[in-house]
Amino acid sequence: DFTIDATGVKTMNRPELLAPAGDLEKLEMAYAYGADAAYIGGRVHSLRARASAFDDAAMREAVALARQYGKKLYITLNAVLHPDDFRGLDDYIRNLDAYGVDAFICTSPSVMKRIQKLTGRPIHVSTQQSITNSAAVAFWRKQGVKRVILARETTLEELTVLRAATETPLEVFIHGGMCVSYSGRCALSMNMTGRDGNRGGCAHACRWRYHMEPDDAPFALGAKELNASSYIRELIALGIDSLKIEGRMKSVHYVASVVKSYRTLIDDIVDGRPPDLAAIERELDLATNRAASEHFYRGMPTKDDLLDGRPTPFDPHFLGIVLEHDAETGRTLIEQRNRFARGDVLEVFRHHGEKAFFTVPDMRDEEGCAIEVARHPRQRLEMHVPTPLSRLDIIRRR
Repeated sequence: DFTIDATGVKTMNRPELLAPAGDLEKLEMAYAYGADAAYIGGRVHSLRARASAFDDAAMREAVALARQYGKKLYITLNAVLHPDDFRGLDDYIRNLDAYGVDAFICTSPSVMKRIQKLTGRPIHVSTQQSITNSAAVAFWRKQGVKRVILARETTLEELTVLRAATETPLEVFIHGGMCVSYSGRCALSMNMTGRDGNRGGCAHACRWRYHMEPDDAPFALGAKELNASSYIRELIALGIDSLKIEGRMKSVHYVASVVKSYRTLIDDIVDGRPPDLAAIERELDLATNRAASEHFYRGMPTKDDLLDGRPTPFDPHFLGIVLEHDAETGRTLIEQRNRFARGDVLEVFRHHGEKAFFTVPDMRDEEGCAIEVARHPRQRLEMHVPTPLSRLDIIRRR
């Protein structure tokens, strides 16, 4: 999809980069590291309700944060609702409308109708509606939906046909967890743990290690993570409106590094610079400890797209976050997340600019006591770092 600028030069349209956020810290990281919009869920009516840190007060703060950064905020109301789930729903919708959220992501037509009756906010139909063709897109457009989030099972070939057949804004997933069940409609968690994956309680039972007698080789039922970085150019050229990262339950480091990687990739492609795909792949590999695949973008999946059942090692390369830095004195306040020691050479992963490195100097804890080793997660440490730093920069092991 192209536009013609004022000089008559044909340019590619820049799609929205949409990021996940499970709490306010992750939300600010998403915005700071380059997301155009973020999606969050409340403690009810969301497919990540059990993991959500967004109560009523946090929702208000989230909207204020979006306005501060000049970004958009979408609310997930995408759970499959049962009769008891409708209690308080209208008040919940009214409150979110009053706070000023930018759109609702919904699965249930009944919820969509309530939102249309109570608010004037846009509705994005969830991937759980399994939309893979232009006839389905046209149906939902007639229901007043402003954006369609396509099923993750849509192939690149099908996307090409679909995009040519509709002008409805389309959103696709580009990175993160893939459900082994079609469009996430799974009963495994409910049957095995009593936690309904379609009502916000998925226990990820597909990722557990299983054994089948007499073969002792472990296996899993779950799918590898999605990594569509090598298809971003095609998706931009097709005119896909929004590129979505999955992972509201993932870490702060995951959100920051994945968002910045795709921000860099999208901007390089649209602005005509050759992207460094090798560097981007290395960065994406650092963001998660689970194997990845291109899944449906390259066609129908195979057994190679499933997890192999082997446990994935924990890699503590994410060490901390810069909370404060005085450029004149070098005084720096860091919130520690993994162990590091005085004398270690560490990497600064910046939300703006290139990476940098520094050697850990003398450190003091919150009581002002000198320490040699930072060993307590969430501990705040003061040190003097001559390297220019910014708030929300990430400290990592080289």
